[in-house]
Amino acid sequence: MDAWIALAQGSGFAALTWQNAVMFAIAGVLIYLAVTRNYEPLLLVPIGFGAALANLPGANLDASSTFVAGADGHVPLLQLIYDAGIGTELLPPLIFLGVGALTDFRPLLARPLMLVLGAAAQVGIFIAALGAHYVFGFEVREAAAIGIIGGADGPTSIFLTAILAPELLGAVAVAAYSYMALVPVIQPPILRLLTSRAEREIPVADEAVVSRTAVILFPIAITVLVSLAIPPAAPLVGMLMFGNLLRESGVTDRLAKTASGPLINIVTILLGLTIGATMAGASFLRPQTLFILLLGAVAFAFSTAGGIVFAKLLNLVLPPARRINPCIGAAGVSAVPMSARVVQTFVAEHTQGRVNPLMAAMGPNVAGVIGSAVAAGVFLALLR
Repeated sequence: MDAWIALAQGSGFAALTWQNAVMFAIAGVLIYLAVTRNYEPLLLVPIGFGAALANLPGANLDASSTFVAGADGHVPLLQLIYDAGIGTELLPPLIFLGVGALTDFRPLLARPLMLVLGAAAQVGIFIAALGAHYVFGFEVREAAAIGIIGGADGPTSIFLTAILAPELLGAVAVAAYSYMALVPVIQPPILRLLTSRAEREIPVADEAVVSRTAVILFPIAITVLVSLAIPPAAPLVGMLMFGNLLRESGVTDRLAKTASGPLINIVTILLGLTIGATMAGASFLRPQTLFILLLGAVAFAFSTAGGIVFAKLLNLVLPPARRINPCIGAAGVSAVPMSARVVQTFVAEHTQGRVNPLMAAMGPNVAGVIGSAVAAGVFLALLR
């Protein structure tokens, strides 16, 4: 009998806390949204399951930036992946390598002016960072990590947060991927509020032909220019552009397929599980987490509005024949290609299919990927 009592007392059931129970519920919600609503399933399923693993008492399947190995030197499984993949800043740039191999920059090269819309759509990052610091009292490095949610770029958010504020990693990652998944819900009301019917009717010019030379030189030129201007952005931008060069060179198909397929899939599994493993109830269930979720929504909304408003400002100086449909400015957040599709659906519905801005919206959309990486580099240059 004593043995059975000792076994029961040493089980995980005996050590369960209310925080564990709440985190099981949160993990279930993330997996539910991924499976039934198709909200970022490639990340939310691993994150949700990782969060459940992290809250199993005695299983040693959580991960933390403050972990210290015991006398035996044993490092738990997911902590080992955290140390090797996130602590070393390895996994997010590898995600960018795969993203680059999947990205077509021709819509941006056909309309280079779209680059400024991608930059304008990062305004929410800085607004949220300032609000986090001056309104909610977050330390400046934590505020920067929260602000980057406004870029709607999960790997960038993870990369920056792991360096500047690793204690916020779980909350920032969940917020970033949640708002990326909610693009179809968040953006249409902002588009409706900030654009008039006449603006939605502005036609979209036919896409110019982009030469093979241009698409090959573009990733090289962007890597050199951005890395020289903002060196801390080089790991993200360099890997993004290297992946794109593999895609566009025409002679590295096997490497491009590996980067955009098996490699990005493996890294996504490891990254998602490990991020979930940082969501232990005791550290995740704090008032700061709610503030992060709130500020993430503010950041995303202002980023969407920033792209739209800047497009409207450009129209004040552009000749009538070259005016931009301001709705495509909303695609400047780097949720590729979801944001561009949301713009396409919104405009097509409001114009009964007369205006179809999908390819035009892809320009600022892919520019936003570069813009969010540059914004992260700026924070690192100032705060690291």
